[in-house]
Amino acid sequence: MSKPYSQAKALWAITKASFKAIFSQPAGVFFSLMFPIIFIMIFGSFGRGGGVSYRIALEPGCDTSNFFFMGLRKNPQIRINQYPDTAAMNKDLEKGRITAVLDIEKVSDTAGKTYYSIKTRSTSASGNTFPAFRQSLDYVKLKVESSIPENKVTEYARVEEPVVTNVKQYRQIDFILPGQLGFSILFSTLFGIAFTFFGLREQLVLKRFYASPVSRINILLGIGTSRLFFQLMNVIVLIVAGHFFFGFTLRHGLLTVMEIILMSVIMLFLLLAVGFIFSSISKSDNNIPLLINLFAFPQMLLSGTFFTIEVFPPWLQSVCRILPLTQYNDAVRKISFEGLSILDCGKELGILAIWMLVIYAICAKVIKWE
Repeated sequence: MSKPYSQAKALWAITKASFKAIFSQPAGVFFSLMFPIIFIMIFGSFGRGGGVSYRIALEPGCDTSNFFFMGLRKNPQIRINQYPDTAAMNKDLEKGRITAVLDIEKVSDTAGKTYYSIKTRSTSASGNTFPAFRQSLDYVKLKVESSIPENKVTEYARVEEPVVTNVKQYRQIDFILPGQLGFSILFSTLFGIAFTFFGLREQLVLKRFYASPVSRINILLGIGTSRLFFQLMNVIVLIVAGHFFFGFTLRHGLLTVMEIILMSVIMLFLLLAVGFIFSSISKSDNNIPLLINLFAFPQMLLSGTFFTIEVFPPWLQSVCRILPLTQYNDAVRKISFEGLSILDCGKELGILAIWMLVIYAICAKVIKWE
């Protein structure tokens, strides 16, 4: 009596063969790992930088109808950011994305003289920009008061002592490394899966598999699992290199690493289906890079990989916030720096789930075995 065919052994054999095939191309392995490391070295070496401009925000109720504020707006070094709510403003302040929050209030002293009280609050995350910004405030004060006749006012504004809160410094690497994880996963997975699956189909390997007792789902799982393991190796290497060489923040240590890996697995499953789609709809292997670039390059530029999406106009930011890579980048930054659990990233997981449902529905319709 013959033994029943083992689907588990078939799955393991396909996974092992696909994994070996990945490492049979050393150039692909090298570039999929080294490009993100190079980017991390370049961007991670940058400080947040003081430069010549200071991004600030205004407290709710800040008086903007006075000469001091008008003078502040004319200063080319100072950029005023608008925030929909104070929570978002305080979060950016803690991360050093803005130098300070400013409040201007008209008050009277004990002698009955009125003046504008200029209050500022900042955090230690902006320690390299805030002192210079304070000097800019003093410059604006002197310039405004010198333009007002002395017989009308002696002190128009008074810059009060600042309130500075000590927080964990948000380094450039804390923004860059999650983007590089997404960058590595995006391109390496799409190119690896699309070309591998296309090659197996063109060489009639899939057709032979299909004629064997191996189930279709195991064929896909075998190819996908090998790519999954390879990419997770890259993720671990990038996290370790970023943490020990550039100070990448892992708020809860090993637990944070595990949650980043879990988030990466979710993103990888989404991209596996995209790779299968591209390999199925391509008539030749020359079309695959075009399809991948059409899908991946806009995300690389618009998903906060190299710079924040806040530099874009509001209408474009709305587009950025629905892209799958944006959700991955935002979730990893919340998990690593803010110390949130993956369960706290409900919005990001929800949008990724919608993308996954749509993409897998398309994949089921268009996937080709011959």
